[in-house]
Amino acid sequence: MDREDIKKILPHREPMLLIDEAEMVDGVAVGKYTVRGDEFFLMGHFPGNPVVPGVILCEMMAQSSCLLVRERGNYTPYYVGLNNVKFRDKVLPCDTIEFKCELIRKIGAFYFIRSTGYVGGKPVVSGELSFAVVAGE
Repeated sequence: MDREDIKKILPHREPMLLIDEAEMVDGVAVGKYTVRGDEFFLMGHFPGNPVVPGVILCEMMAQSSCLLVRERGNYTPYYVGLNNVKFRDKVLPCDTIEFKCELIRKIGAFYFIRSTGYVGGKPVVSGELSFAVVAGE
C-alpha cells in the first residue's frame, strides 16, 4: 500500500501521516518511512543536529499498525496506551525506518500490538501499543 491507500484506512493527513507504505507479511504489519530531512519535527529537534523525536517514532509505530487495527465501516482508532517503549539508537535524515507490528491480543474494541522499528536491520525503537477502535467518529 502506498500513502493514498493508507489514507483509506487512517484518518491522518499531512503533515501527520508518518508512513510511506504498509503491507502484511505473514500476519505482521510492516510500515516504512524515509526521513527526508525537511519534516516539521526536525526543525527544532535539534538545529544543526536533526534527530527524529521519540514521540514521533511512537506515532510512526502506531500508524504502521494500521493494517492490524481496522474494522469494516466508519471507525477511528484511538491510541490508548504505550508500554515498555525503548529507544536504542537515533533516527536521522535519509534513514528509512521499517516497523514490524504484530497483534498480541484483541479484547472487544481494544487491540494490543508489539512493534519494533529497524534502520538498516538494526532495532532502534520498540514498544507495546494499545488502541481502542470507536465507531462513527
